[in-house]
Amino acid sequence: VQLQASGGGLVQAGGSLRLSCVFSGSIFSNNVMGWYRQDPGKQRELVAAVTSGGSTNYADSVKGRFTISRDNAKNTVYLQMNSLKPEDTAVYYCNVISLGPAGVKYLYWGQGTQVTVSS
Repeated sequence: VQLQASGGGLVQAGGSLRLSCVFSGSIFSNNVMGWYRQDPGKQRELVAAVTSGGSTNYADSVKGRFTISRDNAKNTVYLQMNSLKPEDTAVYYCNVISLGPAGVKYLYWGQGTQVTVSS
């Protein structure tokens, strides 16, 4: 399974960006797709996730500003980021957790895409 993220860039505070992540290969129908971010010197943190059933989860810092969605027909997960703040600056990574039989989890990561928000 390979994931390809895109959509990062430089934007002014208050602006918007939409990240996309396309995956190729086979995953189990029971899965979770998500976006994480990482600043240099800090741990990677969950930004948002969406299950194959459509349930979503967001970090408190992005609730009300970011929206995660998925298009299963296109094997793509999106992250719409509005009202961006300088503290949203980070490298953003997409991932897929594929939940196999007997509770085995398969984790796949895409390459990062840089998001820079200027003040």
